[in-house]
Amino acid sequence: MPQPDSNTETGLSALLIGDGRPPLAVVGLALALAGGFALFIAARGEFLPHDVAYLGMTPHELCAVNECRVVHFMIHDRVAFGGALIAIGIVYLWLVVGPMARGARWAWELLAASGVVGFASFLAYLGYGYLDTWHGVATGVLAPLFLVGLIVSRKRIAWQLEGRRWFAWPAWLTSWRNRRSVGRMLLLFTAAGMLGGGLTIVTVGMTTVFVPEDVAFMGMGQAELHAINPRLVPLIAHDRAGFGGAVCCCGVLLAGVAWRGEIDRAGRQALALAGVAGFSTAIFVHPAIGYNDLWHLTPAVVGATLFALGWWLIGSKSTDRNSPLAGER
Repeated sequence: MPQPDSNTETGLSALLIGDGRPPLAVVGLALALAGGFALFIAARGEFLPHDVAYLGMTPHELCAVNECRVVHFMIHDRVAFGGALIAIGIVYLWLVVGPMARGARWAWELLAASGVVGFASFLAYLGYGYLDTWHGVATGVLAPLFLVGLIVSRKRIAWQLEGRRWFAWPAWLTSWRNRRSVGRMLLLFTAAGMLGGGLTIVTVGMTTVFVPEDVAFMGMGQAELHAINPRLVPLIAHDRAGFGGAVCCCGVLLAGVAWRGEIDRAGRQALALAGVAGFSTAIFVHPAIGYNDLWHLTPAVVGATLFALGWWLIGSKSTDRNSPLAGER
């Protein structure tokens, strides 16, 4: 007699959750789409409805102030934030459908670590006082989904098969003659810069909000902005802190992939797409709005250069024949 299909006794929630990776993939896709939506809104020079309701001003009304530079400054933060979200979403999707599908322990741990950083950054609103309702709803939906995906997918991780720990000497770190080793080191330097830069942006967003270059571009500081609208600075601070949190999350992801990851062809492609999304938006939005301060742009340009060189080197053939990665594809 034919055996009954076990799937017929599986509930809908179990089918949707599966091995835990589908919810994680949904989170990655949602982040990438949210980043794309942020870019779309910013390109149109618009604010979200709840921002307009909070300010009591439209972008058109605010554009009447100082040649629209305040609006342009806000757009520049939101474009960079959107690019960072897209980068995070791309790397999440690769980790879920690639390394985690093979039961890679490092990929699961990296997702968990980056998720803590990313979702915890929402709490930065306590420092500037503006609770973004859309951001809050998105966090309230995606965070539990992310947690469920991590808990369920943990069962498929090869905990006993992968003995190396995060702080152990990595197998790829062989010699400076190995181009892939140099490439990973450059990616680690880039990740360290992202972490430092992201933490700085979050801290500035929760405290002084602006650096001197920002004040010079807008032609006004906190006092003048407060005189225009007392809710303007908290809204800008929210944008700054959110962007900083996203940059920190990108730094954690890049550091984990470079330090412990198995970077295959799909991984290099994911890193390339993420790098283009993150660095291009952060850099090219500045000349688009006329914010061309060289000192302000230098960290992003240097980071993009190190990232591109590191990415190229990890795909090159090893020059150290004794390296355990010499035959890596």
